[in-house]
Amino acid sequence: MKRFYITTAIDYVNGSPHLGHAYEKVLTDVIARFRRQMGDQVHFLTGVDEHGQKVQQSARARGIPPQQFADEVSAEFRALLPRLNIANDDFIRTTEERHKRVVRQVLQQLFDKGEIYQAEYRGFYSARQEQFLQDKDRNPDGSWPEIYGEVTEITESNYFFKLRQYQDWLVDFLARHEDFIFPRFRQKQVLEFLKEPLNDLCISRPRERLEWGIPLPFDEQYVTYVWFDALLNYYSAVADRPGTWPATWHVIGKDILVPPHAVYWPIMLHAAGLPLPGGIIAHGWWLQSGAKMSKSLGNALNPLDLVTEFGPDAFRYFVIREMNVGQDSDFTREQFLVRYNSELANNLGNLVNRTLNMTTRFAGGVIPTAGAPEEAEQELQALWARTRDEFLPLCEGFQFHTALERAMTFITATNAYIERRAPWKLGKSADPADQARLRTALATMAEALRLGTALVAAVMPGAAAKINGVLGYPPGATWTDELVWGPRLAGRKVAEALVLFPRPQPAGPAPAKP
Repeated sequence: MKRFYITTAIDYVNGSPHLGHAYEKVLTDVIARFRRQMGDQVHFLTGVDEHGQKVQQSARARGIPPQQFADEVSAEFRALLPRLNIANDDFIRTTEERHKRVVRQVLQQLFDKGEIYQAEYRGFYSARQEQFLQDKDRNPDGSWPEIYGEVTEITESNYFFKLRQYQDWLVDFLARHEDFIFPRFRQKQVLEFLKEPLNDLCISRPRERLEWGIPLPFDEQYVTYVWFDALLNYYSAVADRPGTWPATWHVIGKDILVPPHAVYWPIMLHAAGLPLPGGIIAHGWWLQSGAKMSKSLGNALNPLDLVTEFGPDAFRYFVIREMNVGQDSDFTREQFLVRYNSELANNLGNLVNRTLNMTTRFAGGVIPTAGAPEEAEQELQALWARTRDEFLPLCEGFQFHTALERAMTFITATNAYIERRAPWKLGKSADPADQARLRTALATMAEALRLGTALVAAVMPGAAAKINGVLGYPPGATWTDELVWGPRLAGRKVAEALVLFPRPQPAGPAPAKP
């Protein structure tokens, strides 16, 4: 089996999960499930980043210890995963001993090699981003971008990692690995960033200012800068699992690509003698009326509201169908309902119920054996072959939104096939030829539903399991074998009905004013 290790960014526990967090987990889960279907040995990591100044400040504001605050918020992120049907293999917290041990080992190793030195820093500091800033980070008018929040000027002694000396190495690495960052245009943005000289990276904070962090192994009066700490979790989580590192793919939002994950991280790994991941997938932002959806802007949606109302499968389908990986996408409830009604309820859900209803009505609930295919069946089978052959490379290239469009086109064609064959008319005929066509039509409907279900299983695992259940069919162990049109459903007993995607209830009248 091919090894496939995939990670998400670890979420910072300074607030509750929002749509962006949920999307990243779903996207990574879909990739992981698809690779499992393709026969890979998958290890899927997610988790939370629990150290840093913002966590310390939030805990003090509530009058509780930072660990208690981290425990509470981390529990929210962990609880989100089963609600979204995320099948992760591990969940790491940066306050765990397995992580802190590796961070201190790497720090000591770099210090012993002379890669870390102490110096005085004088300049600007963003508490929101927990990073030091330079004049080049200002807006053209001299103000600081909103993302940095309040910026103050400070002077203090700290430890620095020799980032600058690896700049040429990183540029050369990216030139030799043109597909290291997906989509490729994001890699060009990194190279543009690297045209400016790098500064060495401050990797510490004095304990007199920040206590909530991992102490430096060579100077306990300082704690580790949260980014240096956090970026090592992808390795620390599997450091005791031989053969797992490096990650095959790492999934993050585009806002933390440069500089943390595309500059700091690869240089840190290289300096520590660790292999780099196979690649980084940088997804886009969810927008609302063209503006970024985020906690700091106050317009973030709670994904659990939609999951509670429509179920995890509908939510998963929408975010994967709607967003082209790497691009931004607008999110509205109206657009969600359009997808839900037209593609899930009226298309897939309708096919499920028509198949069950007509098999029950005309074949005693048992899927018949198909006869020789005529033109209508041949056309649908030919469409299936084209759909399958397009679907797999689309998923391998992370074009899941287009792959789902192909799957829905096939399901739409199956519903059109039903209209063309009109089993309700064939069922009234006493002609043996029509009865043979009826049996073939019922078998074709069921087989097309089974195949379409196999395509959407990674995106809607719960719905796929329900559909296979009502078809009386347990899928085989080899997913690619399941994509072959055949008679494997013949003789299966089906359920009478399944309401997979119930129509949303319209809002009631507004209460009368007193």
